[in-house]
Formats: sequence, C-alpha cells, structure tokens
Amino acid sequence: MCGVFGIYGHSEAANLAYLGLHALQHRGQESAGIVTSDGSQLSLYRGMGHVIDVFPPEQIDKLKGNVAIGHVRYSTAGGSMLKNAQPIAVDYSRGSIAVAHNGNLTNAEALRERLEARGSIFQSTSDTEVIVHLVAISTQRASEDRVADALSQVQGAYSLVCLTPTSLIAVRDPLGIRPLCLGKLSETGTWVIASEPTSFDLIDAHYVRDIEPGEMVIIDKGGLRSSRPFVDVPRHTCIFEYVYFARPDSNLDGVSVYEARKNLGRALAKEHPIDADLVIPVPDSGVPATIGYAEASGIPFELGLVRSHYVGRTFIEPQASIRHFGVRLKLNPVSAALQDKRIVVVDDSIVRGTTSRKIVKMLRDAGAREVHMRISSPPTQWPCYYGIDTPTRGELIASSHSVEEINQYITSNTLAYLSLDRMKEAVVKAHIDSGSPSARRSLPIAAQPLTTKSFCTACWTGEYPIAFVPHPRQKQMRLLDC
Repeated sequence: MCGVFGIYGHSEAANLAYLGLHALQHRGQESAGIVTSDGSQLSLYRGMGHVIDVFPPEQIDKLKGNVAIGHVRYSTAGGSMLKNAQPIAVDYSRGSIAVAHNGNLTNAEALRERLEARGSIFQSTSDTEVIVHLVAISTQRASEDRVADALSQVQGAYSLVCLTPTSLIAVRDPLGIRPLCLGKLSETGTWVIASEPTSFDLIDAHYVRDIEPGEMVIIDKGGLRSSRPFVDVPRHTCIFEYVYFARPDSNLDGVSVYEARKNLGRALAKEHPIDADLVIPVPDSGVPATIGYAEASGIPFELGLVRSHYVGRTFIEPQASIRHFGVRLKLNPVSAALQDKRIVVVDDSIVRGTTSRKIVKMLRDAGAREVHMRISSPPTQWPCYYGIDTPTRGELIASSHSVEEINQYITSNTLAYLSLDRMKEAVVKAHIDSGSPSARRSLPIAAQPLTTKSFCTACWTGEYPIAFVPHPRQKQMRLLDC
C-alpha cells in the first residue's frame, strides 16, 4: 500500500498536495507528510495519523513553494513511528532531495549493510532511506541520473516521486507492480503525479495516462520529458490492486477498477452458484463484486451490513488488537433485511480468517438462516514482499487449511473462492472493454496492453517475479526470475 503524490508549477502546491493525499487516504492511515520547494530549498512536515489531522491550515501555510510531493503510509518495511514517516528529505554534498515511495524493496537489508560498512548513517528503519543513500553516493551529475543509478541497484516494487529544489521526478519499477499516474490541470498547465487518478478528480486535474513500467518522468522548468533507464522485463502488475487496494472509482493501466470488480463478481456467480434469497457485500471493497454477483445470479442485492466510515480499513491496520476489535467498530448488520434469509456474502479476500468468522457470527445473530461466503479472489497462501502486510505464511489461513477447513473455522454454510484463471480473465475483460469506442473517450489506454500473463499473482501461487535471497523465515518461497 502507501500513496504518493506530486505536483509541479502551482502557487497552491502544498494545499493541492494535501487534497491529493486526502484522496489517497485509503492506501495508508498511519502517517502523512508533504515536502515543498520554493526553487532553492525544501520544506518538510510529517506527522502520525490521517492527513486531516496531520495538516491543520496553519501548518500548510508554512510549506512554501510551487512544487510539492506527499505521502500517506502504512508500514511494511520499518515500524509505525514518526522517524519512518515519509517523504524522507535530506541535504547532501550535491544538493537536496526528498523521496516518497510506494512499494517494498526486497534487497534493502543487504544494501543497508553495504552502505553502513562504507560509513552511511541511517536515521530510520524504512527501506526507502536506502534509496536516499544510494542517490547521495551516486557519481552521476544530473538528479534524474542519480535516481536512475540508485534504482538500478535495488530489487522489488517501487513507485516513487522525488523532489529536488528545481525538479519533480516520478519513477515506476520495470515490472509495474504498484500503480503511478500522470495528470494535468488544464488552466495552469500544472503537472500532477499520483498513485491513483482519484487524486486528480479532487483538484480538477484531468487524467493523462499511467506512468509505464520502467518509465521515469522528469518535470522541471523545461517542461515534461520521459526516459526509460532500465532494461525492459515482462510486466507483473499487482492484480490485488484491482481486487482490493485501489479505490473503485480509479482507472489503472487502462482498467476501470469498478468494472473489473463487477466482472469478478459475475465470474464468481457463474463459477460457484448457490440457491439463496439475497446477496450482500462486505462493505466497502466488496460492493462492486456483489453487484456483479447479483446481476449474474439473479439474486436480489441488499445492504445487509452497514459500515462506519469513521473506522479505517481493518486489513491494513498495523496492530492485531486494533484489527480484531475494529471488526465490531466497523460493521453492523441490518437485522430487518437478514431475518430468516439465506444469504450470500461476497468479500474480496480472506487473509487470516478472523474477520470473516466474526462477520458470519454477526449475521447469524442478526437472524440469517444460512450464510454462504463467496470470495472474489483465490485463497491467499503466500506472503507478499512487494508492499502488502502479510510477512509470514503462518498468518495466512489458506496456507495450512483446505477450503472446507476454512469454511468450518469461519462457520459459514458453504465457502467458495474465485479461481485464479477466472480472476485474471475478469480483469483483462475490463481492460479490453475499456478499448471500446465509447469507453475510449474517457479512459486512457495502457501503452502495454494487459493480458492474463501481465499480473503478479505470487500471493496465490507462490511464484515471485523478483528473485532475491530470502531471510530464514522466508525459505518456503518459490522464485520466478524475470
């Protein structure tokens, strides 16, 4: 997860960065930060918590300049503490630079040991600081060349925005694992970068296109230019962005996330039909798939669970105690709709199983006669090393239990998952449909068309697109070297 934002050439850069980060709040809720440039120096402010709490108006006013980058964080590498908040900004022998990073570096510890051996002093435990140190020691002259030189030494997932006093640099890793998008404010000619185009909507910018895998975009007083400093490799975009992470109103790599999720629900209904009275979502991420399920099955759609929007996304909360307690804070059943009904419950995934178990109990306590769980992705059996908080296989219930055993644990009447092939086909269909004449007018088409081979599916298959030497706790990993 995590969300990044960048804006170049606007007198209200800090304010627009604040709004852009607000639209990315779903990608990280632990900390937020903004760095601005007035053309000669960088100004930084970071804090723990949500964007609206970290940045009161008086703090925004202190961030001067017409260029800014920002970050919202949830931790995968490095603990949840202020010293690990981003962006990370430093002064070094060749000037100043700030970096905001979405992703996870798989060789960060090895690089850190090497850097410390030659005298580098780290201020945080975040893998992003490794990139900053590599930039600082690069022998290249231009800022973009130093960034490219640093990134040529790292492995893993990275969608970055970097800020120098005079330029904004955006980079997406060669596999395109995490999203990164380019937008523009027509009236001012201001360029904008964001993890998702929902940031553009909020500030009245239009979505130009996605940053392509392996592409670097540099924006400075000379305008915008693009380069491809890395060796081309097959795309491996994280398909879980379409299943869960991204906002449903986003368009990523030529795919409407909303349409992709409805396709997942349609495919799920066809692959695992059930006789029931109504179908309900686990809100909010399960809603589009449930609409698709209801459409394909003919079972009426109902809002059987109501979500409190004052509680964060339970899957990405950093502490287990918060996550478990958060289920009751987050969801409440609608008893009048559920009484004596046979219910299909559609959710996007089951990771640990504890949330699903509590949901099934809530529905039964509210009067549901039968509860049938349907999941719009396959069983999650392997940890992600590219930016998802599943560090060990032991946390993943499907890694050690069959579907029927999971069904017994969560106490549902039946449980079924969407198959891997049907999931990939559903997302590709949304991509193909976006190329129709009617959709083409509103949705930019990816330069690299998506196919069923375009995705990283390691959390379901254990086939990782980036080879690295695992830590002792990661020895069960199967590696797929691209």
